[in-house]
Amino acid sequence: MDTMRRLLVAAGAVAAITVAGCGTTATPSLQNAQLSAAEVIQQTAKKADDVNTYAADLVLNVTDAKGGQGGVVQGTMLYQKTPQIASDINLSQVAFNGQNVPGGVRVIVQGDVAYVKLDMLKTLVGATKPWIRLDLKQLGSQAGVNVDQYLAQAQQFDLKTSVALLTASKDVKSVGSEQVGGVDTTHYSGSFPVDEAVKQLPEDQRGRLQGELANAKDVKFDAWIDAQGLPRKVELNGGKPDAGTFKATAMFKSFNEPVSIKAPAADQVGELPQTLHQPSGTGS
Repeated sequence: MDTMRRLLVAAGAVAAITVAGCGTTATPSLQNAQLSAAEVIQQTAKKADDVNTYAADLVLNVTDAKGGQGGVVQGTMLYQKTPQIASDINLSQVAFNGQNVPGGVRVIVQGDVAYVKLDMLKTLVGATKPWIRLDLKQLGSQAGVNVDQYLAQAQQFDLKTSVALLTASKDVKSVGSEQVGGVDTTHYSGSFPVDEAVKQLPEDQRGRLQGELANAKDVKFDAWIDAQGLPRKVELNGGKPDAGTFKATAMFKSFNEPVSIKAPAADQVGELPQTLHQPSGTGS
């Protein structure tokens, strides 16, 4: 049951990071501008504030301390900032320690509420509806675990957060021109110290992300930026061989195009099963 709790919380956490608000800072186009690599990254971080909607393809690979396959998460995300912050995340592959989550995980977030679709709930905890409703503000206490670590891990996928971290780099440089998804981009590569990078984030996000990256003093990254200054792909690599490593990749697309994110029908939604409230080891 402890494993079930962790899978459920991790699924909700992947979505929860998208409820963070974004500011609006007008930024000129990077076309024809002669900027240093560091300036491009700074401009890109500001441009992320202007994005109202986007889609992304997500992949997270984690290895354990022995270098083996610790976990794989793969899926897609839709995000919108207005008229209401919302996201739709469909994780088609979720596997930890060689065990797959049957059917994957689907999470729809609207404001502070998440709707989770996880087939295992039906057999493991007696869920009677396809979807479970979760209050994200109470998620940690409801599931009986500390949700912060999962929020931090998932936060690597967020457009604004992933780019903001890069602004702490002191060694970023252009390494060539490449196409990403048919779009011309400039490829930038560098690294950032974790302690400095988390200072680029809102204060309420710093603690949990710094804790998640505690085993990585420095994180290497690659970012592919298009002519408008928008990130088309961001890849983060960190950790230590003796403590486990991670590689997070996000492919961003469909910026500011219409998206449809709707809550599931009311008759398809149930509440969090009471069995998940039990302390670890007391569930069936």
